[in-house]
Amino acid sequence: MIAGLLLENVDSNRWHQAIEIENILQKRSPVSAKLQAKLIRNRLILMKPELWKMISEGSTDMAVQATLAATVKHSRLVGDFMDTVIRQNWLTFTKKITLKDWEEFFETCIQIDPNVGNWTESTRKKLKQVVFRIMAESKYIAGTRNPELQPVSIMPDIRDYLTKYSENYVLRCMRATE
Repeated sequence: MIAGLLLENVDSNRWHQAIEIENILQKRSPVSAKLQAKLIRNRLILMKPELWKMISEGSTDMAVQATLAATVKHSRLVGDFMDTVIRQNWLTFTKKITLKDWEEFFETCIQIDPNVGNWTESTRKKLKQVVFRIMAESKYIAGTRNPELQPVSIMPDIRDYLTKYSENYVLRCMRATE
């Protein structure tokens, strides 16, 4: 729905109407809807309208992969998790992602950026929850409670888009199980 609004190039009044009044995201409060819409918008605006159209008009699988592409571009944490942990486990025939995998990944993040070490425990826990949910929704793992790795093939339209716009990092991350 957010991709559709972006494609329509709606003004701030129409955006407010759709998000907070019509509650197109079906959130419990206008504040929650506004925050969620902003997060989604911030991910999607990093990509071209071609990708928005795939999200808005494509199949569910296409929309999920296109949204994942935007998420990886927006969040280096998600991309690096895919590019390192998912890929390494896939290449070594390790069937599941474990809590230890997440903790080791997070320690590596702290080594790269010591400020990450200042994040609260609740922030770290929420990040793990969100990253695992993204991996489950995009079918890289069977589920958040069953983080068994699954093969994912990037849809040709998504692959073509990422290649056309030289989104090499995003493409490499999404190819973690190929």
